[in-house]
Amino acid sequence: MKTPLTAHDLPDDIEALKALVVQSQSDILHQASQLAQKDQHIDTLAKEVSRLSELVMFFKVRQFYKSSEKHPDQAELFNEPEVEDNSSLRASSSDESSSASPKAKSNAGRKPLPKNLPRQRVEHCLPAGEKCDCGSEFKEIGEEVSEQLEIIPAKIIVRQLVRKKYACPCCEGSLKLASMPKQPIPKSIAGPGLMAYIATAKYQDGVPLYRQEKAFERLEVELSRQTMANWMIKGAQLCQPLYNLLQDSLLDSGYVHMDETRVQVLNEVGKTAESHSYMWVRKTGDQKHPVVLFDYAPDRTTQTAMNLLPEFKGFLQTDDYAGYHKIGVTEQITHLGCWAHARRKFMDAKKVLPKNKTGKADMALNLIQKLYQIEQHIKDQPPNKRLEIRQTESLRVLEQLKTWLDKSLNSTVPKSKLGEALSYLAKNWEKLQIFTTNGRLNIDNNPVENAIRPFAIGRKNWLFSQSVKGAKASAMLYSLIETAKANGLEPQAYLTDLFRDLPNCDTLEQFEALLPWNHTAS
Repeated sequence: MKTPLTAHDLPDDIEALKALVVQSQSDILHQASQLAQKDQHIDTLAKEVSRLSELVMFFKVRQFYKSSEKHPDQAELFNEPEVEDNSSLRASSSDESSSASPKAKSNAGRKPLPKNLPRQRVEHCLPAGEKCDCGSEFKEIGEEVSEQLEIIPAKIIVRQLVRKKYACPCCEGSLKLASMPKQPIPKSIAGPGLMAYIATAKYQDGVPLYRQEKAFERLEVELSRQTMANWMIKGAQLCQPLYNLLQDSLLDSGYVHMDETRVQVLNEVGKTAESHSYMWVRKTGDQKHPVVLFDYAPDRTTQTAMNLLPEFKGFLQTDDYAGYHKIGVTEQITHLGCWAHARRKFMDAKKVLPKNKTGKADMALNLIQKLYQIEQHIKDQPPNKRLEIRQTESLRVLEQLKTWLDKSLNSTVPKSKLGEALSYLAKNWEKLQIFTTNGRLNIDNNPVENAIRPFAIGRKNWLFSQSVKGAKASAMLYSLIETAKANGLEPQAYLTDLFRDLPNCDTLEQFEALLPWNHTAS
């Protein structure tokens, strides 16, 4: 540090004095510049510390809290329509329950057993000749019935397919053998019901084939996982014509949800066993004749997405994955955004806040909550009524949200969790508004994400597909099972009918009769 000047240090010459003043000013400006640079550096470091602290908090939340789109200290933010609608009912029901009998309380919440289940009577009677204290013999005057759920373990049978032989008594050597329906896999021991059972266990219940192999061993039946895998591949190939009809229906619907999730295939040409391939999922947006289709692909490119939408015209709803962007700008397709993904970004920003502290994320979440409240109230309304309410109530909320968004963008660190949420919202704003222009559209892409969930759960159990053929077979069978469920059919019963009837279908009308919305269970 320089020693301060005194009066004796100042030169007597006026020019020298001027030079000293100029030098002092230059030194002051240089120091001010250095201080500004240091302040800027400190500010940059502080922002980076804040960002890293957010990341640490975010990963702690992901690791130690429940996987849910709500902060651990937050109330049921997106369940408020039900909370509001049922608050008065809860109050009245609590009053009623306080005066109810103990017996009524004990049975509260127990649902009656399905009436379609077969009943087996087990009667309990008094011993013959039992008498009252007065000496008279008891007489039956009625009965009291309680029900208990029981299960009969799986039972495997061998169905013998007997073909009678016939001979003409007049023509020597004239023989005839009775015909029988075509089987799902010729010359195989696999019956339609067994194939449906294995497929449902794996693709609906997430039970891998090696576990099923062990289960069959307990039933004293030897079925290797390789044999069952081969059955699944051949069964899927049998269903190809039906899949084609389902795809035609989906592409003609004019409204499709789309998403993708990873899948690992061990034996895939040109790829290591550790690399990821993808399962693409498409779902019709409307509830009439819902279709859910899974498709295996080795990549996640735009071209793959385009190949899955040949000549499609209408609404396409996805997340913000870049692979969909090029499709969304074509003239025949209107690309919708997903409010669930936008909401999720603000939930992440909420999670990194200190406990019991509110912030800008809460403002966004409250406004998004209002959009979902509106959707909750109009979900059972016809499209024209939904459109009318969205054009009045939803647009008003969106206007408030857009005003808040424009103000917040300039005052938020871009790399923070909140900054990322704001950036996502701003970038997708136009696509996020489109749902208000048509009453048939959904506010988010959750319908297809819900359809993916059984696949994701199953993947945790079976981990990978052995081959590309296996992955394609999985896609086919997932498609049939999820579409059956979406149309209110029991998957195993539906697959049993398909494996029995498809080998004997020859005409378009016969295949169309097996579509879920045309199918009559046998």
